[in-house]
Amino acid sequence: MSQKFTQDQINNVLWQACDTFRGNIDSSTYKDYILVMLFIKYLSDTYKERLTEYEERYAGDEVRIKRALDRERFMMDEKSTFDYLYDKRSSPEIGETINKALAQIEEKNKTKLRGVFKNIDFNSEAVLGKAKERNAMLKNMLEDFAKLDLRPSKLSGDDVIGNSYEFLISRFASDAGKKGGEFYTPSQVSELLARLVKPEVNDRIYDPTCGSGSLLIRAYQKVPNGKAQIYGQERNGQTQALCLMNMFLHGIDDAKIAWGDTLSNPQHLEDDKLMKFQVVVANPPFSLDKWAMGFAGEDSDKQFKMEASLDPYRRFEWGVPPASKGDFAFVLHMLHSLAEGGRMGVVLPHGVLFRGASEKKIREQIINLNLLDAVIGLPANLFFGTGIPATILVFKQNRDRNKILFIDASGEGYYEKGKNQNRLREEDIQRIVDVYDRYETVDKFSYVAAIDEIKENDYNLNIPRYVDIFEEEEQVDMDEIKENIKNIKAELEEVEAQMAKYLEELGL
Repeated sequence: MSQKFTQDQINNVLWQACDTFRGNIDSSTYKDYILVMLFIKYLSDTYKERLTEYEERYAGDEVRIKRALDRERFMMDEKSTFDYLYDKRSSPEIGETINKALAQIEEKNKTKLRGVFKNIDFNSEAVLGKAKERNAMLKNMLEDFAKLDLRPSKLSGDDVIGNSYEFLISRFASDAGKKGGEFYTPSQVSELLARLVKPEVNDRIYDPTCGSGSLLIRAYQKVPNGKAQIYGQERNGQTQALCLMNMFLHGIDDAKIAWGDTLSNPQHLEDDKLMKFQVVVANPPFSLDKWAMGFAGEDSDKQFKMEASLDPYRRFEWGVPPASKGDFAFVLHMLHSLAEGGRMGVVLPHGVLFRGASEKKIREQIINLNLLDAVIGLPANLFFGTGIPATILVFKQNRDRNKILFIDASGEGYYEKGKNQNRLREEDIQRIVDVYDRYETVDKFSYVAAIDEIKENDYNLNIPRYVDIFEEEEQVDMDEIKENIKNIKAELEEVEAQMAKYLEELGL
């Protein structure tokens, strides 16, 4: 039996393929070319393997072969396969040839792939340079990908390609710095959120700011046999396309990933109202400025005079967040999208816990309606593009307790320090989940606060108000210190006397 490609082998080849672009264009741009080509290579190799199987099974019967291929997840023709592109790699028109192949793949798979390649141009002079440079880069890229055999029978596991896609996205996010946080949530944070919201069979799982889809996929993977429906929305067209490809490579063919601004133009509706979801997970952009611009039309001043009545979905009747900080705008959208008994976990900056004015008013409404279940403080420097510590807020509909759990997981010993970025280990994630599940006070780590106590604190949710992490210093024994000083002085006198003797012997 021929050797199968391991996860590490594929990851290494893919990362080497990125060398083609490094130094020529920014990683936040070339990631789209690499990820699209990985998608095409996988589709092509899978299609090729199925075609070989059907040709052998049906002994060259073209009608039966075509009928079988038409039932596959994706359909391709010869001129849209990777092998065809590879054969044309030295063509002066290779960029346009790839573009035509992408258009043909979309046409053959309209229901799944319409618009997926809308923002990618392999023949772009503005991005890839003049023809000679552009063609050289594309040729090298095709030759790198030709080293991989991504036929399912040659892979060491069912999730290898999906994992490789996630690997690339995470590496690109790391390279992209601040921009990286716009399309990727670190895997350990995604894992923690998924365990906190506990997706179940037949749940609708939703992320209104889904980026490349890592949070949705991690939550989906918690459901036995994948019996859940995925919904997401992303305002960046290129990132929305990455998310769709990510879903397909993880075997999720029916995800509903919409393109558009969730706050001004939510896409997931039922009967002209916001669709309801059993599980909501999100890592929205921190403190988004001018979030209300979509409600303002051409009168830019209106963004600073945003009124609840301007929103047809009545999401801001509990309070209108400040125009310069959109954190609670996303929270309110998600809470109004939460089904009865639904669970919601969202990553936010600490400011939402204590800022005043309209944000305080919104906090009061959320707490008085008994929707907030837990506040979890995370370590600093977990996320791409920002070193500030974040918090996870967990919400539940129909809560049966008038308390809120506070967890401070930001201290040393609760995470692994990295040179450029910190990370949560498995034991750190499980410690948080265990305490949340038990909903208990743990010295120096967690505290269960009654709602009345929070009201006494004027609805301030700042974690140090509830979780006391102060370590008392050991009491100083003054008698012992005096004795130590006395001994040190005696030793010093002895050394000085010995030094004087040596100097005298030397005649100094």
